[in-house]
Amino acid sequence: MFLTMRAVWALLPGIVLALIVPHPQTVLAWTGVVLILIMIDVIRAPSPRLLRATRAVGRGVRLGESVTSTLTVTNTGRRPVRLLLRDAWPPSAGAAHERGWLSIPAGQRRRHSTVLTPGRRGDRRAGPLTVRVTGPLGIAGRQASLDVPAVVRVLPAFRSRRHLYSRLARLREMDGRSAVMVRGEGTEFDSLREYVVGDDVRSIDWRSTARRGEVLVRTWRPERDRRVLIVIDSGRLSATRLGDAPRLDAQIEAALLLTSLASRAGDRVDVLAMDDTVRAQVRSGSGPVVMNTLAEHLTNVEPRLTELNWTLLASRVRTVLSQRALIVVISALDGSSGDAPMIRTLTALALDHTVVLASALDPELEELRAARHDTDSVYVAASAEKDLVELEAIRHRLRHGGVDVVEAPDQGLAPALADCYLDLKAAGRL
Repeated sequence: MFLTMRAVWALLPGIVLALIVPHPQTVLAWTGVVLILIMIDVIRAPSPRLLRATRAVGRGVRLGESVTSTLTVTNTGRRPVRLLLRDAWPPSAGAAHERGWLSIPAGQRRRHSTVLTPGRRGDRRAGPLTVRVTGPLGIAGRQASLDVPAVVRVLPAFRSRRHLYSRLARLREMDGRSAVMVRGEGTEFDSLREYVVGDDVRSIDWRSTARRGEVLVRTWRPERDRRVLIVIDSGRLSATRLGDAPRLDAQIEAALLLTSLASRAGDRVDVLAMDDTVRAQVRSGSGPVVMNTLAEHLTNVEPRLTELNWTLLASRVRTVLSQRALIVVISALDGSSGDAPMIRTLTALALDHTVVLASALDPELEELRAARHDTDSVYVAASAEKDLVELEAIRHRLRHGGVDVVEAPDQGLAPALADCYLDLKAAGRL
């Protein structure tokens, strides 16, 4: 049961009557009349249990985009129903226009639409549908909560898609589909052409030159069908907020852009999201299928307050890869001694593979180092300075061990990693 504002207005004449006839029985009598009217209205109100409801919502939506949840309410009773409904969703679903009035004749149905603009990745489950059916007097009515299950899957935003086309243009140049050809050790043979001044004499094909009677050189293109393994760190360092989102979101953006680019280049891509255990895994694939699968698998990956198990990572690499490949670990550099296992693992992997460590920078660290307006901030600045010095030492050790380090702000990590991939491909290191 619930009361409307009409019940309040119905009590006001009793106040006036009590001023005219100031007696306790007057107040009790009028209150009793209003209570009787409320009971009559509740009894005469149609039962909300005679309503049947279903929700229809799109299966998936990108983070930051909108989707419409359509609620269909059917009146199975014999009387018309006027009701107020609330289409409940969790706050992170970003529901708008979730309340509304419906007038449903007997045996008919009406629809109500709720616009969802989710603010977080993951599965967002609908809450109960709350309906309030008013009685004929409009003073009171019946209320019930109906279980109408629905789930909308919020996929990663993939805002870095805008960087894909410029990188694909560069890839086409490297791949020989434009006038720019790539030469170098470790690339695939593409074709023969006549020698021109400035060509590397090491590219001359002497046998073809002898047969044709003119100097011919080999042209090369980046090797295709290579293996790329991307590891996303979902441990405690990925929970650090960079702006309005955790570092993990920037890491997922970088993984999506690199996967899309590498799959377009014909490489086979494996993706792991892990901390002390594997949270998501997408096995080798290429083309648009791997992108859809990757987005689905990374949707519900959340940061965990635990460390990345570097021993497990090395074991997984040995399981997944049987030949030389590109290994991209998207994690974060930490100025503490906890990075020792990372350095040992990555430098060991660099003996057999091309290894890249990609990290989203925390801009607050530079801000803390620069702020020195009082005693406390000076101590904080000194701590930040010490952390930055330790980070530089870690970068030096990684590069000395053969590991490429890519660092950029959260929004720039994805294109920076894509550029690193293209540079490695152009240099014949894949």
